[in-house]
Amino acid sequence: MTGKPIKIPGPDHPITITPFDGKVVVSAGGRVIVETTKALQLKEASYPPVFYVPRADADMAALERTAHESHCPYKGEASYYSLPTGEAGRNGVWTYETPHAAVAEIRDHLAFYPDKVEIEVRT
Repeated sequence: MTGKPIKIPGPDHPITITPFDGKVVVSAGGRVIVETTKALQLKEASYPPVFYVPRADADMAALERTAHESHCPYKGEASYYSLPTGEAGRNGVWTYETPHAAVAEIRDHLAFYPDKVEIEVRT
């Protein structure tokens, strides 16, 4: 037990995760990092929706793991990767390797800060 709070999504802080019906392409510095038709769209409270893409569809060799970590009481402990765009891409990717049960679907997925990548959506 980490002693950090665990919160369950509910009416005061809803989280929904749905399969995205289309293709998501994520690029950084002109390099395609992910191209997938298996993205999940996570909508959390009043935040903008976030695409979580399967690691299996990502070019993991293009990403560099960092020591940065963060905690979300609703999702768990996040680990980070940097993009192949130098300092501008530092910690531009996050993942929940052992997410809380309420959001278990995002295990083995990556999410990207939209100001650090280009995200193309095709429906």
